[in-house]
Amino acid sequence: MKREEISSGEVLQALDTACQQVERNLPDFTYRCQNHSSVNNFYAPCENNQWTCGFWPGEICLAYEHTQNEVFIHAAQIQVESFLHRIENHVEVDHHDMGFLYSPSCVSVYKLTGNLHARQAALLAADQLISRFQPIGNFIQAWGKMGARENYRYIIDCLLNLPLLYWASEETKNDVYRDIAMKHIQTCLENSFRGDGSTFHTFFLDPENGNPVRGETCQGYRADSSWARGQAWGIYGLALSYRYTRKKECIDLFRKATGYYLSHLPLDLIPYWDLIFTSGDEERDSSSGSIVACGLLEMSKYLEKEEAETYISLARQMLKSLYDSYRVVDLGMSNGLVLHGTYSKKSPYNTCTPEGVDECVSWGDYFFMEALTRLKGAWNLYW
Repeated sequence: MKREEISSGEVLQALDTACQQVERNLPDFTYRCQNHSSVNNFYAPCENNQWTCGFWPGEICLAYEHTQNEVFIHAAQIQVESFLHRIENHVEVDHHDMGFLYSPSCVSVYKLTGNLHARQAALLAADQLISRFQPIGNFIQAWGKMGARENYRYIIDCLLNLPLLYWASEETKNDVYRDIAMKHIQTCLENSFRGDGSTFHTFFLDPENGNPVRGETCQGYRADSSWARGQAWGIYGLALSYRYTRKKECIDLFRKATGYYLSHLPLDLIPYWDLIFTSGDEERDSSSGSIVACGLLEMSKYLEKEEAETYISLARQMLKSLYDSYRVVDLGMSNGLVLHGTYSKKSPYNTCTPEGVDECVSWGDYFFMEALTRLKGAWNLYW
């Protein structure tokens, strides 16, 4: 059954409302960062020390692109100084999330303004990211003490960190960044996607020989289920990987991963927090819907017309559902953009800390704006 698609008018209306909310939030979040998730649908300010802090300045940049209001780019450049300080002083950067942090915050500002502090910060972040590369196994270690067996793993999220390395190679004409990204992608393609197109959240390798050991989950329901946001990172990550590598395997896996995702959605096309759930009272994760929509729109650029139009239509249907039933309409009831996200839902089988369940989440807001911006057209992506 084909569902209604978001119209061009609704895309513009949603962007207008989002930009109004971003502007309302500038007094609280110009010199501070936005916490990863809301509490009772309101974000609190935080220090620039979380892996999620890059998404808010990404929203500011998208708001600037939609409105051309200089107040946004001024605020974004203030944020750049905080991100430069963070990487120069090594504040909570001993992990792989440099792309999440620096692509939407600093690569974006550099592309929009030529700000050299933004360029410097992003290149330092790329250096930090490749410092976590493990040549035994060919992957970027996600977190924890380098080389320790209990942390000798990567997570599927890292596919969204790799575009920072491609940008760094293009910017410096140094292939070392690209080469490491290519090696990590190949390891991910070989291990993170199951035969049915579902995904492992995290994957362990042997530190002695680099051989695959096992897939696990930290935030999904169970190791053998498919965490919705991890599946979404996989789908969008494959599209971005194809953009930079032109590996046919990325398209083949994209089709399988997308097919698995679509076959495990409820009627409104917005997933539960883990794809093991297809109905019932479990919480949704609206952020996964926005991430997947971005992936569908990105991959559609590289496919034949009929298949591309199918994925574009699906993205429009997902965004229509978010537009109708999940976005914040009354700006006084939340300082976020999209309701019903899930950051970290505890289960009997995972190791996560429960927080941000059925709340706004910063990446969900960002990717909702990105998907709308893609539909508006002519966007030079930050990734």
